[in-house]
Parts: sequence; C-alpha cells; structure tokens
Amino acid sequence: MLWILIGIITSYFLGSIPTAYIFGRLVKGIDIRNFGSGNVGATNALRVLGRGPGVAVLILDILKGFLAVVILGNLFIVKAMLLPEETLRLILGLSSICGHNWTVFLNFKGGKGIATTLGVLLGLSTKIAGLKLILALLILTWFLIFFVSRIVSVASVLTGIALPVFMVVFKQSHVLVSSGVLLCIFVILRHKNNLERVFAGKEPRLNFNKPR
Repeated sequence: MLWILIGIITSYFLGSIPTAYIFGRLVKGIDIRNFGSGNVGATNALRVLGRGPGVAVLILDILKGFLAVVILGNLFIVKAMLLPEETLRLILGLSSICGHNWTVFLNFKGGKGIATTLGVLLGLSTKIAGLKLILALLILTWFLIFFVSRIVSVASVLTGIALPVFMVVFKQSHVLVSSGVLLCIFVILRHKNNLERVFAGKEPRLNFNKPR
C-alpha cells in the first residue's frame, strides 16, 4: 500500500505542473490567470500566448497524463502487487488529472483536464486492448463537434459524455467504464461556467489568429 500511495502522490505532483502558467511567465512575463478566460490550460494559452506556446502547453499537458500511466505505471507496477495492472494505471492516471485540475502550486486552482485526460487515455491505449478504437472515435467526435461549433468547451463536454458510452458499447471492463463515468463527471463539473455561458450565448468561439 505504501508504494501505491507514493505512486499516487508522484502522479499528482506530475499533473500539478502548471505548464500554461509557466509559459505565461516565460513567454510574456504575465500571470495567465489574469487574461482571457483566466484558466490555466491549453485553450487559454492558445488565446493569450499564441499558437506556438499554446501548442507547446497542449503537448506538455498531454504528456503529463501519458507519463503517469506509462512510465510511472511501469515503475510502480512491480512494487504494488496488490492491485491489477489496469487498476493501478487508472489510479495513477486519475491522480495526474486531479493534479492538473487542482494543482497544489496555484492554490488548488488548475485547468479543465482535457489535455491531461487525453494523455491518460493515450497511455492506457498502449496497455489495454480495445482502447485504441475508442480513443480514435473520441478524437474524431471532438474534432467533428468543434468543426461545427468552433467552441472548445462544447466539444470537450460532449466528447466527455461520449467516453463512458463508447466504453459500454465496446464492452470494456467494469473498472474502465466506472473510470469513464468519473472522467465524464470531472469534465462536466470543470466546464460548469463554460456551459452557463454557452446557454447564455456568451461562450467565445476559438479563432487561430495570433494574439496582439
């Protein structure tokens, strides 16, 4: 149990690295929380810092989830023999998402968790049969919804809802389906303010013009 706890804490701190905040300080010398949506995530980094830094933040946030599942998973699976491999990797992945969403480095106020969740799913898809197809369908779903709406939050929430649905349709394990439901709840709760703006017709659409 001690190794499992160490793995959870390590994954949490990995996920807690506030990449958008760091890039804001390095690229423009600003606190990104005071600009755009105020969110410490890739979408706001793209809006405020531009395409280059925004893409870099996106990749690094994805990497946080991927490394937690694959690298830390490989490290701690040998030590934590009490849990099945699938369960341990899921726990480490969820810990990294929690770190991103509620980072200890910024008074427990972080991003929305979409990029880090993608990283977790990418990592799990290298270890669990059937997830590659589900991941491909999720990415396709996100891009189709975004192409129609041009609103990141709408694409993210609807794709989050699709996650457990796809897992049920493609007959994944109960542990995976339960985790999919939990991730879906995370996504909806983290986008509560965005959804309120969507229903009020005030949620901004993402454009790819360079910031001033």
